[in-house]
Amino acid sequence: MSFSTQTHVSSTELAGIAGSSTEENGLHHDDIQNEKSKEGKELNQATPDQPEIGPGSGQGQPLEFPEGGFRGWATVFGAESSSAISWIGSVNAFLVIASGLVVGRLYDRGYFYSLAIGGALLYSFSLFMLSLAKPNQYYQIFLSQSLGAGIGAGMIYIPSIAVVSHYFQRRRSLVMTLVASGSSLGSILHPIMLNNTLNGPLGFGNSVRASAGLISGLLVVSCLTMRPRLPPPATRTNYLLAAKKFSHDSAFVLATLGMPLFTMGYYFPLFYIQLDSITHGLNQTFSFYSLVILNASSLVGRISSGFLADYFGVPNMVIVSMFGGAVSILGMIGLSSLASVVILGIIYGWFAGVYIALMAPLITVLTDDFSELGARMGIAFAITGLGGLIGQPIAGALLTNDYIWWRPALFCGWMLLINRDENRPWTSEASTIGTIEGEGLKSSLAPIFII
Repeated sequence: MSFSTQTHVSSTELAGIAGSSTEENGLHHDDIQNEKSKEGKELNQATPDQPEIGPGSGQGQPLEFPEGGFRGWATVFGAESSSAISWIGSVNAFLVIASGLVVGRLYDRGYFYSLAIGGALLYSFSLFMLSLAKPNQYYQIFLSQSLGAGIGAGMIYIPSIAVVSHYFQRRRSLVMTLVASGSSLGSILHPIMLNNTLNGPLGFGNSVRASAGLISGLLVVSCLTMRPRLPPPATRTNYLLAAKKFSHDSAFVLATLGMPLFTMGYYFPLFYIQLDSITHGLNQTFSFYSLVILNASSLVGRISSGFLADYFGVPNMVIVSMFGGAVSILGMIGLSSLASVVILGIIYGWFAGVYIALMAPLITVLTDDFSELGARMGIAFAITGLGGLIGQPIAGALLTNDYIWWRPALFCGWMLLINRDENRPWTSEASTIGTIEGEGLKSSLAPIFII
């Protein structure tokens, strides 16, 4: 499980359910016209409130509505505010990460099973509730997808990442990146699954229920296989005192400040690469699978990051991934062809995958007392979540309904760039230890700089 948090139903599909629907009005119009036909009036007589049936529909024949399809949902998506739709995914992402402030504390107190099982139940329930969302009911999607699924995933995220530290020391970074790669694998399978079922005979509700059933089964397996090995810390961590102590750790402070800036820009390609492709006139089928290409590359990035971090160090790989991701997002300003979408998707997906996979290992590397690991992750991820909360609504507002793509791309790209190295050798108390012993893992612990 990883916070790349996948929004299993894409923003395009959510917008279609949240957006306004005219189908009921169309059916009501036909009923009125039929009544008039029975009274001997002409079916196609136009009135100010009842427009004529258009040409090509057949005199006296009701209009046929496709009830969805790619063009239908894409049209509704275009009618919905980009900023409003972005809040669905951004609040979800915020809760997945920011809930760590509470979840990390509960994890340190030994509530691993309560968090894992409770989070799995809430997440599964929320996805099934999403399948019941009605047209023109934005709040139903917000409650299920944003709040319910966000809190449920947040309850699982930190315990599933932190518990592997009970079993690994030398290979800890590698194992954590393998755990983080799971969400990328899911983000490859679910778009393919939903893109085919939503436009097929199943429809929205049954498609989401099928996805929720698959996820629920996987959550059952994870709850049965994850086991903590070490007892909880003997002393409970006071978060206020811990935050005061951590504030003297320069490397941890700078890393914590840099993470929300990254997440402000991180989600832009994930949320908008499909719509960007469509509005530039690219093939509609390919546009849907552009996100799959990005997520496939992200999977490779997450898996490879563990091996690369062993050689180059976690901090150095984080810096490289931030710079590469920033350049890729800025490159979206010039997106105009199929080749550009593929290249940018592969490049950005890899760098983004590296960064996301190394977030937890970075906090681990910066932690010298592992009884504080839950507290450090909780504080760092809570602050990181703020970037995910506000970043994409800002990008959506900059995009506007006129689809001015260079504005959000420039904003999000610079959010990543301001994390780059200024060659100022900040170090933490932990960095005086030297390096982390392990299979080639040599981290100077002077890693994160902001301009």
